[in-house]
Amino acid sequence: MNITRENIDDLNAVVTVDISKEDYTDKVEKVLSDYRKSANIPGFRKGHVPMSMVKKQYGKAVLVDEVNKLLQDALGKYLVEEKLDVLGNPLPKPQDDLNWDSDAFSFEFELGLAPKFEVSLKNKKAITQYNIVATKEMIDNQVEHIQKQYGKLISQESIEENSEITGKFANEEAGIENVATFELDKIKGKTNIKKFIGAKVGDVITLKTKNLFKDELDLVTFLKVERDQAKDLNIEVSLEVSEINTRELADLDQDLFNKLFGDGKVTTVTELKDRIKEDSEKQFAQQSEQKLLNDATEYLIENTKFDLPADFLQKWMQTAGEEAMTPEQAQEEYVKSEKSMRYQLIEGKLVENFELQNQFDELKAFAMEMIKGQMAQFGQMNPSEEELEGIAARILSNQDEVKRLNEQLMSKKLLDLFKKELKLKVKEVSYDDFVKEVYK
Repeated sequence: MNITRENIDDLNAVVTVDISKEDYTDKVEKVLSDYRKSANIPGFRKGHVPMSMVKKQYGKAVLVDEVNKLLQDALGKYLVEEKLDVLGNPLPKPQDDLNWDSDAFSFEFELGLAPKFEVSLKNKKAITQYNIVATKEMIDNQVEHIQKQYGKLISQESIEENSEITGKFANEEAGIENVATFELDKIKGKTNIKKFIGAKVGDVITLKTKNLFKDELDLVTFLKVERDQAKDLNIEVSLEVSEINTRELADLDQDLFNKLFGDGKVTTVTELKDRIKEDSEKQFAQQSEQKLLNDATEYLIENTKFDLPADFLQKWMQTAGEEAMTPEQAQEEYVKSEKSMRYQLIEGKLVENFELQNQFDELKAFAMEMIKGQMAQFGQMNPSEEELEGIAARILSNQDEVKRLNEQLMSKKLLDLFKKELKLKVKEVSYDDFVKEVYK
């Protein structure tokens, strides 16, 4: 067997695999001999079928199968031995004139080669790292929300400014029919609020969806419409009132603190607010870190220049999926996925340069820490090491879970790397300002 490579350019190559009769004869003869031992052919005892008949019936199929096995094995070893960093998989060149009756065969494969490039983490313009803080107003609102949630529900005869309303929103033409409960202070504008004040159970209120709620996303929640539909929705809906209540706020006492956090964990209103601030800012930190990770990723994609074997990749995409693509579909898919492919190569380079490869012990420790955090949410504050080990072992026996954890751990490592190496500027913002600035 002989394998040669012709480099077309820096990103494309053709590998030729020449297979001679000596490479496959013994393998083919062994398979045919095994067939002969078990073949059931009328007129012959089992194991006594003439080899000539076995070869005539099975010879060509066995030859094709064994040559293909040799070919794939040899090509795989060649790529490893030559340390070729390829994109996609080798693509066999079409051979319309392949003659399986000859003794020797030659096969050609197109390769897409990974580009050579360097990644720099020395950015001139600083990337914003958001520090999202819980404001006093936000904490006070959360305290009031808790008091309402655990407060006493008191029925009202008619809607007042402090009312909590339950009713059915409906518009037959738009397919809207949903029962919802909401507070009157979610309604936007004096004109709309005026329609509610004084209404009683059984009354039907006609409303315009445009500018109905202070928060546009409340349309999605209370009318059960799609987010895209809610954005420009401007129709009339009816609201049939079925229940009117007000909430007597729960006392901020030890009984409430125990319900929220467990016996004796919080004992004063100040501690309650400190706990709300701490828990809120932990959640905010996850969002700000994801934003930093996204921004760093975008920076690296935009500022790490290299070419890709685009023609090869589009050709490979035509046959790589479950369903074959047309050249036009493959080109469209390539455009969609090019950024992702670029970042995969950049990430691979960072992992290699900074030795970020995930080790099993790291993955196990990461899984146990996540399990511990999840158990704490359900009040299990001090699980034993043995218990954590057992749960982690079950999780790590699932390949899908291992893949997910690998990705999460790698994201954490990359985030730590970006915080250390990239030029950042810390910007302290409230959550509302973060949402406005980031999501506009």
